[in-house]
Amino acid sequence: MKVMAQIAMVMNLDKCIGCHTCSVTCKQAWTNREGTEYMWFNNVETRPGVGYPRRWEDQVENKGGWVHKANGKLVPRQGGRLKGLANIFANPNLPEMSDYYEPWTYEYEKLLSAPKDSSALPVARPKSQMTGEHINAPEWGPNWDDDLGGSLETMQDDPVIAASGAEVKAQIENAFMFYLPRICEHCLNPTCVSVCPSGAMYKRSEDGIVLVDEDKCRGWRMCVSGCPYKKVYFNHTTGKAEKCTLCYPRLEIGEPTVCSETCVGRLRYLGVLLYDADRVGEAAATERDEDLYEAQRQILLDPRDPEVIEGALAEGVPRSYIEAAQESPIYKLIHEYQVALPLHPEYRTLPMVWYVPPLSPIVDEVTASGNDGEDGKILLTAISRMRIPLEYLASLLAGGNLAVTEKTLRRLAAMRSYMRDIHLGGEGNEEIAAAVGMTGEEIEAMYRLLAIAKYEDRYVIPNAHPEIERSLDDFRCSLDGTGGVGMGGPGFSGNKVMVELLPRRPGGTSV
Repeated sequence: MKVMAQIAMVMNLDKCIGCHTCSVTCKQAWTNREGTEYMWFNNVETRPGVGYPRRWEDQVENKGGWVHKANGKLVPRQGGRLKGLANIFANPNLPEMSDYYEPWTYEYEKLLSAPKDSSALPVARPKSQMTGEHINAPEWGPNWDDDLGGSLETMQDDPVIAASGAEVKAQIENAFMFYLPRICEHCLNPTCVSVCPSGAMYKRSEDGIVLVDEDKCRGWRMCVSGCPYKKVYFNHTTGKAEKCTLCYPRLEIGEPTVCSETCVGRLRYLGVLLYDADRVGEAAATERDEDLYEAQRQILLDPRDPEVIEGALAEGVPRSYIEAAQESPIYKLIHEYQVALPLHPEYRTLPMVWYVPPLSPIVDEVTASGNDGEDGKILLTAISRMRIPLEYLASLLAGGNLAVTEKTLRRLAAMRSYMRDIHLGGEGNEEIAAAVGMTGEEIEAMYRLLAIAKYEDRYVIPNAHPEIERSLDDFRCSLDGTGGVGMGGPGFSGNKVMVELLPRRPGGTSV
C-alpha cells in the first residue's frame, strides 16, 4: 500500500444558481492575457446541452480518456506511443475553433475617434481577437445553452441523452435543467499526462494537482485531445498548453481556489483525500463501466486508520495533510455519506472533482400532483419518477449505474424530509433515516455540511511545508505578459504566426 495525498473538490449541484461568478473570477485571475481569450478554466454549463467545447463528451469523435481492452489493459483512446508519434506534427483529434468559439472584441476606437459633425452614426464592428479580422454575428459561444437558450437547436446533440436513452421533453412546460460547473478534474489516472510526448504535463506528488511545465511544453497538443473533459487548452500566442492549476499558489497558503472563494451559492468543498496509489491502475481497469464508481471509492483510504497514518508518514505525507484529511468534507461526502459522484467515471481517468446530484425538481413535481412534496414516504417512492430522468444523471455521474444514482438521490431526499420535521418542531423521524441506511445523527451532520456549513467547514486546506523544497526559480511566472518568458520572449512575432500552426480538418476551421 502506497499512501498518497490528493486535494479534491466536491460541488453540490442542488445549490448552483448559474450566476457564472466562478467563471468570471477565474477568467480574471488566470486567462486575462493575450492568447487565452477563448480559454475558460472554469465554465458553467446548462444541462441538457452540448457543453463547452461543443460535444466534449463525444469520445468517439474526440478520442479522449482510456479504453479498456479485452486483455484487461488500458490504452489511451487516441492510440499508443507509436500512433502518437506518427501524428505528432498533425494531430487529427482536436476540437475545431468553431467548437469553442472565436473570441471577439469591438472597434471601440471608432466610437471615440468619430467626428462630432458626422452625419452617420458611428458603429463599433465586431473584430476577431484571434486574427484581427472583422467577423459576422457570432454563431456559437461558451454559454450558448445557458438557461436552455439553445436547447431546441442543440438538445438532440447532447451526448449524455444519446448514451442514456433518457426521454427528454423539449416543451418548455415539461423541460428540466440544472447547472454543471466544470474545471480540470486533476485525475488520479490522467490521460493528458500519459500522452504528452515532451513530459510537460505532470502530477504533483505532494497534492496531486496536474500542471503544465511551460518550459518543457512544445505545443504538440496531444494533451488537448487526450483529456476527455477538454480542459487543456492551446495558447495560440505562446504555443504552450495551459489548464486549470487548482489555484495552487492559494492552496499553498491555506486559501481556497478563486472559484470556490467567490461562489455565490457556496456549493464548493475542498479537502484532502488519502488514497492507495498502488491500486490506481487496478481501479481504472475495472471491466464494467457501472462498477467504476465503487472501484474508485474503494481506493480512498480512511485517514483515521492507524495503518493508513503510518503508511502516509512513511511516504513523506506531512502530518498536517493527514490531519486535514481527517477533517476533510470531501471524504465525508464521498465515503461516509456517499452522496457525491464522479463526472463520467467511464473515461477511466479517476476524476477528483465530484458532484452531489441535483434533487430540487422532484419536490415541485410531487407537490404539483397534489401530494406533500416533503413527506418522506412519498418523496422516496417518487425518486424514480423525478423530472430529471434518473438515466440522465446516471450516465453523467455514475457510469450508467442506476442503483448508485438512485441511492444517492434517496439519501438527499431523506435528508430534506427528516430536517423538515425538525424545523417544524418535531424530533426527526428515525424511520426516514433508516430507510436509506443512515441514522438521524448522520442525517443531521450531512445537513450541516451540505446546507449550512461555515467557511472553515467547507475548505479544509493544509499549508505548504518547508520540507517540500522549492527554489526561487519555481516561483517565477512564465506567463507574465506580452514579451515576457511565457509570451515567447523578446522578438516573438505574435499570435498571427501561431494561428498558422494550428491544425485544420478537411473543410474545417483552424483549432
